[in-house]
Amino acid sequence: MDVGDGVIEVSELRRRYGQPGAEGFEAVRDVSFSVRRGELFALLGTNGAGKTSTVELLEGLARPTGGRVRVLGHDPYEERGAVRPRMGVMLQEGGFPSDLTVAETVRMWAGCTTGARPVGEALGLVGLEARRDVRIKQLSGGERRRLDLALALLGRPEVLFLDEPTTGLDPEARHTTWELVRRLRDEGTTVLLTTHYLEEAESLADRLAIMREGRIVASGTPGQVIGAYPARIRFAMPTGWFVGDLPPLDALGVLRHQESDGRVELQTTELQRTLTGLLFWARDKDVELEGLDARTASLEEAFLAIAGASAPGRGE
Repeated sequence: MDVGDGVIEVSELRRRYGQPGAEGFEAVRDVSFSVRRGELFALLGTNGAGKTSTVELLEGLARPTGGRVRVLGHDPYEERGAVRPRMGVMLQEGGFPSDLTVAETVRMWAGCTTGARPVGEALGLVGLEARRDVRIKQLSGGERRRLDLALALLGRPEVLFLDEPTTGLDPEARHTTWELVRRLRDEGTTVLLTTHYLEEAESLADRLAIMREGRIVASGTPGQVIGAYPARIRFAMPTGWFVGDLPPLDALGVLRHQESDGRVELQTTELQRTLTGLLFWARDKDVELEGLDARTASLEEAFLAIAGASAPGRGE
């Protein structure tokens, strides 16, 4: 995967709604990041965090209040004609004429797209070939999302913006879409994704950024972001044994622990070290740690901690 050059460059980006002063609202505040060629970058945040306001600036749909945006080396607002033919955009919701068929809709869209794929090829990418003669009003919500994606891919884009692409899809269709997005990325398409499905971001993203109140508060690879939060080890203390009988917890790398109804939870940023020490202790004492469960933090846990409270220092 060639990721040698920056396809999306964002520096100190700001977007304000309304007039200066108390009556206005600054939705995007000094946001900076870059996305390399052939990379999938996920932009995450709760509702109102500033994701959509940021992405609209990258798509050239509005002029920034301040800062700088470059997509494929161009200002996407001022030089829209140079960028738009090389860009695919999947909005949160497409507006299609309800009485057109699926094929008629794609054909109409292709008439406005430079170098458009054939209708059958576009529908084949998203598994809608069998629905080509069905009217839009008869499609399910998930099928409409797949049609949205087909139209975003119609012009073989170099840069693809996906805004909540799998909302409304069933699990099978969601995973099929993930495979398609991975294939596009591996073929060199640069993808910027927004999603509320954290499993989706963790599975797809090469790097991600989490926004809160218009700012990026954490960024890096999914592993780097997750790694800033402790792993957990849970088990039941053997009958007749107590937490105080364990080796010194700080020596095991335990940050904190809690006990309830005989079950213990240890939190650690050194999972292997802590778990090894715990298992050696159990072997030496010839006891069994029932219900032993050890796992790293999930992206969901990290996201909830970052988006809802103070976050650790920003990543790369």
